[in-house]
Amino acid sequence: MYRNLFSVAVLTLVSRATGFIRDVILAAVLGAGLNADAFVVAFRLPNHFRAIFGEGAFNAAYVPCYSQILAKRGAEAGRHFASQIFTLLLASQVVLLAAALIFMPQFIDLLAPGFRADPQKFALAVTLTRITFPYLLFITLVTLQSGTLNALEHFTAAASAPILLNVVMIFFLALAFLFPSAGVAAAVGVTVSGIAQFALTFMALQRIGLHEHLVRDVWNADVKHFFVILGPAVIGSAGVQLALFADTIIGSMLPTGGVSSIYYADRIYQLPIGVVGIAAGTVLLPEMSRRLVRGDADGAYHAQNRTMALSVTIAAPCFVAFVMIPEIIMRGVFMHGAFNEADALAAAAVLTAYGFGIVPIVLIRSAVASFQSIGDTRTPMYVSLFAVAVNVGLKLLLFHPFGAAGLATATATGAWINLLLLMAIASRQGLMRLDWVFGKSAAVTSVAGFALALFALLAAWPAAEFCARLPRFQNESELILLLIGGALVYAPVLGAGLYATGVRLGIRSRRQRA
Repeated sequence: MYRNLFSVAVLTLVSRATGFIRDVILAAVLGAGLNADAFVVAFRLPNHFRAIFGEGAFNAAYVPCYSQILAKRGAEAGRHFASQIFTLLLASQVVLLAAALIFMPQFIDLLAPGFRADPQKFALAVTLTRITFPYLLFITLVTLQSGTLNALEHFTAAASAPILLNVVMIFFLALAFLFPSAGVAAAVGVTVSGIAQFALTFMALQRIGLHEHLVRDVWNADVKHFFVILGPAVIGSAGVQLALFADTIIGSMLPTGGVSSIYYADRIYQLPIGVVGIAAGTVLLPEMSRRLVRGDADGAYHAQNRTMALSVTIAAPCFVAFVMIPEIIMRGVFMHGAFNEADALAAAAVLTAYGFGIVPIVLIRSAVASFQSIGDTRTPMYVSLFAVAVNVGLKLLLFHPFGAAGLATATATGAWINLLLLMAIASRQGLMRLDWVFGKSAAVTSVAGFALALFALLAAWPAAEFCARLPRFQNESELILLLIGGALVYAPVLGAGLYATGVRLGIRSRRQRA
């Protein structure tokens, strides 16, 4: 399991790294003004749906169903089931695409109602979203194919697909002079990347002879069972993304640049979520499902505890960085071209607020696996709905006094409520057993995080003074210097603490007991 976990994490890290390059180019070209706000809405729409359906909910319903059919009736029956879902998804997406292209102005009114006050921004958002919306069709099919590949323990193609989004967008941005604007070039790149991702996952399945095809008999007991599970799973896994939807809707009422500030902060904040939270959930769910089916409950809880411990140790330094040096991060990553100092400071305030939610968000996927591994998608749904309700209520309260940072604060609060309720219910029902190794790992991580925060506090001013004397790349050098220094502080303290407490986070650490 750990080999698969790190394989997915590394590929996701490459995806996030190329995504950073893409966003740095976008920031330099578009800045954080009208054009950037319009593109962010056009880009966020299909990607929100990808996150809701692709990064949790769909796999939570599809992987157990497909795995059961595969185990009981063989590969051909599994392929037929996948083809049934493929046919239904394709038909529904074609209808949705046609409706969206026709009614896009009304859709933008729903997603970004504040844009109506600026006719130019509204018209541009409508145009760009019409260009990007076909991406949703292709990425929905990629989600299905990725679920099949994950169930078969072929993780590489599915984890590599998002890299194509970034590479293709960068390519089209380089050709922006051929388009009416850089926003149009980026929007076209989004849709073309969807085609490229679909080709990648389709060919991966074709190589093993399990690619889908269109079928006539699209409804039977298996498909019905899948959709019964999918409905609650979509809601249960969508809490964080629904909160981000609310950020976009309410953020559209902020002055120009508000939506962009949320977007750029979110791009930094999503790095540990993608590398740790999503990768862990992708691998942990099938691992727990297989072990529980075999009656190995101890092995399932062992895998969950180690995954959560690893998630915390990687997320903690991100939390410290987001809270202690957010301005340095935003200046070092994005302050080029049209992206100025004021834009960096506005995005930094949002990043600080998001930072307080980074730990619960990377753990939510592991906590949800407690329920999804036994086919229970309703409990996470109810918890998510409650957390989202609190989240949106807080957004409405904090929106006026704190602006974009208030929206991010509400998102972080909702994530904590979601995680704590999931863990409490799972522990009460015997679906989660936190062990002493996880507790020791959390304690050691807290000590290492405190050491890192102290380093950031003491080193920020000397680093700024030193880098100010450099002829070029002062912001980038300051960020790199602090990141390297922080790693040299955090890693040894963490390693020494884990060694001193006898904690081993490898797969063989199952025999450890406090």
